[in-house]
Amino acid sequence: MTDSSLRLVWVYPDLLSTYGDQGNVLVVERRARQRGLNVERVDVRSDQPIPTSGDIYLIGGGEDRPQRLAAERLLRDGGLPRAASNGAIIFSVCAGYQILGHEFINDVGERQPGLGLLDVITTRGEGARCVGDVLADIDPRLGLPQLTGFENHQGITHLGPTARPFARTVFGNGNGTGDGTEGAYNDTVFGTYMHGPVMARNPQIADLLLKLALDVNALPPTDDRWYEALRAERIAAATQPA
Repeated sequence: MTDSSLRLVWVYPDLLSTYGDQGNVLVVERRARQRGLNVERVDVRSDQPIPTSGDIYLIGGGEDRPQRLAAERLLRDGGLPRAASNGAIIFSVCAGYQILGHEFINDVGERQPGLGLLDVITTRGEGARCVGDVLADIDPRLGLPQLTGFENHQGITHLGPTARPFARTVFGNGNGTGDGTEGAYNDTVFGTYMHGPVMARNPQIADLLLKLALDVNALPPTDDRWYEALRAERIAAATQPA
């Protein structure tokens, strides 16, 4: 795979990078390089245009006001929807996930338009905040092991008819709708509430993005002992009685 190259775009690290979400781009970059891929990483701040020629775009979480600013700037810019129409792979977390939907409730209590790349809308929950470790079974069509992550959100995300649940919760709240769904995806766009960072806990998700971007069915194996130790630790912590 040494002749292959990959362009990773980390979107708005100055606004959307809570709970270590920048670790996601680090994991994807490392796992690509371990396979001999030539990787160009582009960190795009919120005062810069979004390039449309990326292969994989990663978006993290953020507080309420930065989320609103990010949504406004991404809508004005238009680069991310154009990249999606070009077939780019997009993976988003928490606030980034909400931004990819049709709308969410912003920091001043108003309905904020999203990018409409996922068929979801997000409302504000009236009950307790969704906080804590999560275990979930990822959609079997994606061929991935159990999902482990950490959630911290007040939003309740409702899936429309064209959005598939990314996973079904075993422990935790996920989308917060009470139906056991966690995250959403379509062919090339993914959203989840999982921090952790989620790629460090679930490196097979990073590999899935690489396979989709490269249009291959398999990747050469790598040494996953560190990742598996972390996964085992976090899964054990989540399943222990409180």
